[in-house]
Amino acid sequence: MDELENRLRLARCVAVDGGRATLPFFRSDELNVQWKQDGSPLTVADQTAELLIRERILAEFPNDSIVGEEYGFTEGTSDFRWVLDPIDGTKSFISGVPLYGTMVGIERSGRAVIGSIYFPGLNEGMYACIGEGAWYFANGTEPRRARVSSVSNLSMASLMTTCVPTFGRRNASAQFAALANKVRLSRTWGDVYGYMLVATGRADVMIDPFMNVWDACALLPIIEEAGGRFTDWRGVARVDGGDSIGSNGLVHDEVLAALVSCSEMPSV
Repeated sequence: MDELENRLRLARCVAVDGGRATLPFFRSDELNVQWKQDGSPLTVADQTAELLIRERILAEFPNDSIVGEEYGFTEGTSDFRWVLDPIDGTKSFISGVPLYGTMVGIERSGRAVIGSIYFPGLNEGMYACIGEGAWYFANGTEPRRARVSSVSNLSMASLMTTCVPTFGRRNASAQFAALANKVRLSRTWGDVYGYMLVATGRADVMIDPFMNVWDACALLPIIEEAGGRFTDWRGVARVDGGDSIGSNGLVHDEVLAALVSCSEMPSV
């Protein structure tokens, strides 16, 4: 357990420190935005935060592997792999909206076991380690145990997503529209922020048609330890499925059933 506890301690620290490293660039008139081939934005803030986190990991756990959105894969020899997303929600970031987060996930022998997320623009975050619960903190307060909601009827649920038009790329626009018509509330409080809302019981379902491993790795342990479920659209608890559903668990199967006709990823 010491191996996990020591890495959890560092994951908590570097998520906060990496996130705070983005703040000098947030809402800056001089921020230069580049656009990747996949249409996603990239800034020096993303790069600065990831480099800081990588340096801290390698200084303390030089044998661990690292994969990050901006700087790719660093090979290691241990059973542990760190999975980094320095700014999840870069489109919010470049728009001056504080609903972006720094994500640090850790896998052990291929299983996501630790997650740490921090929202520098809001000064709040969460962390979890398998078997140790999920914990939420805000504005310098002591962490408190986080729990998903107890909503069991989809008609009373709140549904989050990141970007509605992306469902069209999965031929899933009709399915999402049907889900949105069933729930009490549907909002695009998206990216990692939506999953944090689920893990703290402020939302009931968060769904995305496209996810990278660095978008998902920190989320699985956090949502599971908060009492919910995190799966791909086929219902498998994994972080590399290419899509995701995070929920309180009670409405998860109904959401899966609504997506059964569009579960296959589009061919590249």
